[in-house]
Amino acid sequence: MNGLTLHHISKSFGSVDVLKQITTHFDAGQVTAIVGDNGAGKSTLLKLMAGIHAPDEGQILLDGEVLSKRCPADHRRRGIDMVYQDLAIAKQHDVVTNLFLGREITRRWGCFLNRAAMRKTAQRELDRLGITIPDLNRPVGVLSGGQQQAVAIARAVLFNPKVLLLDEPTAALAAREVEQVLILIRQQKQQGRVVILVSHRLNDVFAVADRLLVMHQGRIKLDTPSEATTLAQIVEHIVG
Repeated sequence: MNGLTLHHISKSFGSVDVLKQITTHFDAGQVTAIVGDNGAGKSTLLKLMAGIHAPDEGQILLDGEVLSKRCPADHRRRGIDMVYQDLAIAKQHDVVTNLFLGREITRRWGCFLNRAAMRKTAQRELDRLGITIPDLNRPVGVLSGGQQQAVAIARAVLFNPKVLLLDEPTAALAAREVEQVLILIRQQKQQGRVVILVSHRLNDVFAVADRLLVMHQGRIKLDTPSEATTLAQIVEHIVG
């Protein structure tokens, strides 16, 4: 089965059961939003899919194949990439360096960075995504919040992942910057990727999500197409 499957996933930290027997499937070419109150298990679930945490029970399958090596690097190699809430960018470095961080293009038997090739690829990818950065040599830290988020998304999709995980992608952004990020999310759906986002901003969720999962105390309380529900109904399920 194409897409990402979670099968009876459970996770505890000490005596706290954070996730309890989660079973669900995420289809390619679909945006799924995971919502819920603080402590519902949303971010933990996302981090399990990214390989940051290992489940205590259950399996994660990508295109029907079990992901047995549970670490971020292996999940990334297999096609699962994540944009973190804090973006995990090196703000003192330029855009090109951030896009290729840990996956640099080299020359001469891997001993030297091929900056020209990285810059050309970076510009091509940013143009394809419709991201405008006036100067790729500027430190990322001096860019606006929306531009930093766009760089983080561009880095995640640069190597053509099958699954894109987004943790609070529009948090703390201005309205104009939010719309740019929502456009990028829609583009990833159109590319045929599995797109999964965690967000507290329900208006943004309804703007891009095809499907909503409401979590409560480590379980999936509601699984519904976004068109089959309303913001008020989702809020009611969240607050219980």
